[in-house]
Amino acid sequence: MTQDAQASRLLECFVEPGVDFRMRPAPHRRAWMDATPDRYAYRCLPLAIANAHGWEILNRAPFQAHWNGKDTLDAITMATADGQPHRDAVSHFGAGVLTFHVHCLFKTPPGYDLWIMGPTNRFKNGIQPLSALVETDWSPYTFTMNWKFTAPDTVIEFEEDEPIATVFPIRRGAIEAFEPVIRTPTDNPDLWEEFLAWRESRNSFNKDLKVAGSDAQSQKWQKAYMTGPEEELVPAHRSKLRLKDFPKE
Repeated sequence: MTQDAQASRLLECFVEPGVDFRMRPAPHRRAWMDATPDRYAYRCLPLAIANAHGWEILNRAPFQAHWNGKDTLDAITMATADGQPHRDAVSHFGAGVLTFHVHCLFKTPPGYDLWIMGPTNRFKNGIQPLSALVETDWSPYTFTMNWKFTAPDTVIEFEEDEPIATVFPIRRGAIEAFEPVIRTPTDNPDLWEEFLAWRESRNSFNKDLKVAGSDAQSQKWQKAYMTGPEEELVPAHRSKLRLKDFPKE
C-alpha cells in the first residue's frame, strides 16, 4: 500500500492535552445477549456485526443524573462520588438534554463524514442517545455527544468506562446515490424462487423445533446466513468485524 493510500484510510483523533481520553473498538458482546437462553441472541449475525461496527467513546468517571422534567438548564442535576462537577457531562442545551464533551477532534479522509450515535444495542431506561453526522474531513470543530431524557424523576447511572458514544466514518453522498425502486416477483423470478424455498425451509424447521428428537432440535438453528453464499461475493461475506484499535501511548 502506498503512503498516500494508507493516509486516505486514517481515522485521526486529536486529543486535548492532559485529557484521559478513552476509546476502543466496539465489542460484539452484550450482557443482555449473554443472558439469553443458550446465548441465542448471537445466532443473529446482523445483530452481532452491528454491535462491533465502530469505535466506542468511554465515560471517564461514574455519576448519576436526574431530570425534573423542566426545560431549564438547572433541571438536570448530577452527583459524582467526590461531589465535584463531572469532567465531561453537563447540562448545556436544556430541554432535558444531557451533554458529554468528548475533548478531541476527529479528522477523516476527504469525502468521509463521521456518524455519531449511542452505543449500539445497549439500553438505558429513561434516557435516549441522539445521533448526528459531522463533516469531519474539513471542519476544525469538535462535537458533543447528547442524550435526551425520556422520563422525568428517573435516576440515570453512567459507570466508569461505560460507552457513551459510537462513531464510524461513512462516505458522504453514498446514500443519495441510491435510487429506490419497487419491484414485483416477476422482475426477478430466480431470486423470488430462492426466497420461497428459504421461507418453506424456515417454516418447516421452526415446526420441527417442537418435535422431540428431530434434526431441527439437534441443529438448534439454521446457519445459512452465518455460512454465507455458496459463491464468493465482492465484498466477501463477513461473520465477524475486526476493527483496529487506536495505538496506546
